[in-house]
Amino acid sequence: MTNIKAWIVSFRLRTLPLAFSTIFMGSVLAAEMAFFNANVMLWASLTTLFLQILSNLANDYGDAVSGADNADRVGPQRMIQSGVISLAQMKMAMYICGVCAFASGLILLWISFEGVWLQVLFLLLGMAAIAAAVKYTVGSSPYGYRGLGDVYVFIFFGLLGVAGTFFLHSNYWSWGVLLPASTIGLFSAGVLNLNNLRDIESDRNSNKITLVVRMGAKAAVWYHLGLIAGGWVLMATYILLFSEWRIFWPVVLSLPLFARNILVVFRHNQPSQLDGELRNLALSTLIFVVLSALSVMFL
Repeated sequence: MTNIKAWIVSFRLRTLPLAFSTIFMGSVLAAEMAFFNANVMLWASLTTLFLQILSNLANDYGDAVSGADNADRVGPQRMIQSGVISLAQMKMAMYICGVCAFASGLILLWISFEGVWLQVLFLLLGMAAIAAAVKYTVGSSPYGYRGLGDVYVFIFFGLLGVAGTFFLHSNYWSWGVLLPASTIGLFSAGVLNLNNLRDIESDRNSNKITLVVRMGAKAAVWYHLGLIAGGWVLMATYILLFSEWRIFWPVVLSLPLFARNILVVFRHNQPSQLDGELRNLALSTLIFVVLSALSVMFL
């Protein structure tokens, strides 16, 4: 494998639709209330791109150091595990992505806010996001190895990601935004749950105690149903309380994609059958958000 291809594999581009869904949903909600700013969406998307790649690289690095990436792992082979990329090279790439995320985040704050206090507050939140992306599997006590990964995903891909993006556009707070923000957070946790369900045996053997390892495979399947169904219920609640069906009805067109995902999870016999569903659920989430955007634009 060429070095360029190895880095592309390490970037895990199939995770990007989920990351961008966070920014796009916050932007859709801002557009619904006439607060949309194209420059904010551009720089927020770029910052998210760097943060997501940083998180993916840090995950590879941490799993390689801990031994979680080994021959028993079901998913795609990692580049450190295969020896194509060294630990030192991966660490340098993490530093570069962290610096790029910080720099683009500063530009985003300069575009979004005039007041210094809001700039400082969001700067601290951005630094927390960078630290959280790294500490997921790296360090003496990575929280991803203690069953807390789902909480991280819900907060950063959902609450902070969506609601924070909305605030960057609007400089205005609406509690109702937390409902669709939670929807994206739950769908994102569903993608992580599929990843951990696929890797349950190798994670258990390497002492990577994910939430799936704690609850067991059967419970994780029902947990997955709760995540997806809960996301839809919260979005419906937002529409009923803060918007109207006339605007958001096209999102229902994506429901069969989520229903299919749930059926595959319940019917799977081998962990390897879930690998493609990570991509499918991430794309389904993006389609859900795109349909929301089309609704706001044209209805």
